[in-house]
Amino acid sequence: MTEFLDLALFIGAAVLLVAVAAVRWSTRLGVPSLLVYLAIGVLLGSVFGLRFGNPELTRMLGTCALVLIIAEGGLTARWSMLRPVLPLASLLATLGVAVSVVGVAVAVHLMLGWDWRTAALVGAVLASTDAAAVFSTLRRLRLRPRLVATLEAESGINDAPVVLLVVLLSTPGRLGPWWHELLLITYELAAGAVIGVLVGLAGRALLRRAALPAAGLYPLAAVGLTVLAYAGGAVAHASGFLAVYAAGVVLGNARLPHRQAILGFADGLAWLSQIGLFVLLGLQVSPSGLWAVLLPGVLIGAALLLVARPLSVLACATPFGLSWRDQAFLSWAGLRGAVPIVLATIPAAQGLPGAEALFNIVFVLVVVFTMVQTGTLPQVARLLGVIAPGEATELRVETAPLERMHADLLQLEVPQGSGLAGVHLDELRLPVGASVTLVLRSGVGFVPDRDTRLRTGDSLLIVTTEAVRDEAERRLRAVSRRGRLASWFGEDGRESRD
Repeated sequence: MTEFLDLALFIGAAVLLVAVAAVRWSTRLGVPSLLVYLAIGVLLGSVFGLRFGNPELTRMLGTCALVLIIAEGGLTARWSMLRPVLPLASLLATLGVAVSVVGVAVAVHLMLGWDWRTAALVGAVLASTDAAAVFSTLRRLRLRPRLVATLEAESGINDAPVVLLVVLLSTPGRLGPWWHELLLITYELAAGAVIGVLVGLAGRALLRRAALPAAGLYPLAAVGLTVLAYAGGAVAHASGFLAVYAAGVVLGNARLPHRQAILGFADGLAWLSQIGLFVLLGLQVSPSGLWAVLLPGVLIGAALLLVARPLSVLACATPFGLSWRDQAFLSWAGLRGAVPIVLATIPAAQGLPGAEALFNIVFVLVVVFTMVQTGTLPQVARLLGVIAPGEATELRVETAPLERMHADLLQLEVPQGSGLAGVHLDELRLPVGASVTLVLRSGVGFVPDRDTRLRTGDSLLIVTTEAVRDEAERRLRAVSRRGRLASWFGEDGRESRD
């Protein structure tokens, strides 16, 4: 047993490190990293024989991974950008999903001759867009912020109604009158949103008031609250996925202690979840079974991309005054990713006839059309004129990436009796490569200028390159000991003053 555990840890660590390294490679090539992770899973299953054929366990693990991925999406969503597009995104996630399901179902029934329930199940499985698959490309383009925000919000919201539809269509005898199912879906979405907001508000108040003994506990608590929102929604027979997203948005836009650490921790968990999820999904597939469904997968994907998705965008975006160019880009940029493949495991877990073929079709469709759409998004954006030259490309803001910048962050207090008190900033004469970036005075922080005069009790943040750090420290010690004329008194600021 111990040997098996050791081997499993070795394989898991190796896969994780390869997947992390592959992110940089896939980003440079403009290929979504999910395709790399899927390929790793297929390779492990087909070449090394590590097949994983338990659909029910896959569905459970996939749900856990999606909870963490959606939580990170909510935590990092900016309310200032989300609020203006929320009505359109909500309509795309509800009415748009319905139009897409109907469009795919009609195409599947007519082209492949499948019965209406199975055709509708295919449409429901494919109705959810995936943020992880599309934003690795979108964020490198100078696009109109409204388009990017709409796609992001839609992908965060539409998982909830799609999951409900797939579960309803996968459960034999579950369907009732259409109005009954409509009321049920409405209740589950509304209750999920309310539960998520309430958990987020309660968590925000608790985290602000809690004096936890370690900074690392705050990220754990924040992510735990989003998982609690999912569990609360599930217990109340509401949409747990929507509850997770709503709780994440509330918490992510609150002024919480150690907020950057919370976002960084959630981002790491989301990456780990994506890697594990896609590799696991790749292990489910037998490459030999994919060729038989290649043609049906391409036909269904073409119907989704060229008919169902444009119709859903047209029905939802026209009342908001979006131009045909914006609508065309929203249609083309609606990529499918992890969620459809995970949802395809639900019929298999229910033991529905043809579930394995459905899973393979969805797998092929996601791989083929993700490559096609991702590779052409920049050209489509330029062709449709939705490029915004004045917009900056994605700005990656990190808490303190100083190691990569070969810099250090110094904190300096001005104590009672220090010669720093009364000195103007330019009189510090710090070496080139060192600069005072922030002064905290009486609990208020401000960016100083050269004429700022330091006072007793001030706290200074100083950014310096590694090359001049020692020289900057010596200068600060010298001024603290003898004031602005330290060099005239022979004070060099060295720690030993023999």
